[in-house]
Amino acid sequence: MDSKKPNQLIKSLDRALNILEVIVESENGMGVTEISRELDVHKSTVYRLLDTLKYRGYLEKNKDNHKYLAGIKLFELSSKVINEIDSRMRVRPYLEELMEKTKETVHLGILDDGEIIYLDKVESTATIRMYSQVGKRAPVHSTSLGKTILAQLSESEVCKILEEKGMVAKTKNTITDVDKFLEHLKEVKKQGYAVDNEEQEKDIRCIAGPIFNHRGEVVAAFSISAPISRMNQKRMGKLAELVVQYSEKMSRSLGYSG
Repeated sequence: MDSKKPNQLIKSLDRALNILEVIVESENGMGVTEISRELDVHKSTVYRLLDTLKYRGYLEKNKDNHKYLAGIKLFELSSKVINEIDSRMRVRPYLEELMEKTKETVHLGILDDGEIIYLDKVESTATIRMYSQVGKRAPVHSTSLGKTILAQLSESEVCKILEEKGMVAKTKNTITDVDKFLEHLKEVKKQGYAVDNEEQEKDIRCIAGPIFNHRGEVVAAFSISAPISRMNQKRMGKLAELVVQYSEKMSRSLGYSG
């Protein structure tokens, strides 16, 4: 946590988070009076914040003693964060191996709110390479990471994402027709990898594979990216074999047995 106080602190948000923290730290939950006294906040303010947090699922109220406890939403969020950190640590060695074998930049990404987020990256040592940044978002329809994850989802799920996010043409190669894209995803799923043929960025090709968890669900994807000068068709064929191989390795590291 950053200990430096922000210049534009939102007091209501700060108080709500303080409430969450004291409730989580308490063994048997806390009532309004206890919270008010503990945080030196007026009861009426505490009531309003508690109602909002309860409405959003971050808190639950015990009907017998009227005390507030941590809600299921907190557990959902914490579990997601822990799982993502654990998954990232488990597959990191394979990302590094891939970079050493290919000498190209390797990315790890997940699907979040209909977009790809770059979770990790092992940078190529080559002089000319793809620019990217961990934490940044990218479209699903024009990236190999996005396509390889979407290929594992139902058609209705894919269509919902495309409808919400659109299919902007990033380059002349970007697929912008829904029906054509859905057919393309069938091929991606069949072959076990996806290719971004200058669809997100001109002069850059990427090839990606899915990562599955122990329940057989796609939880992430990894990709190898490089300028087209180093990604001719012959090399792409060899990299495809490597991607399929490492897709299985990474998935098995997360307990996948399919």
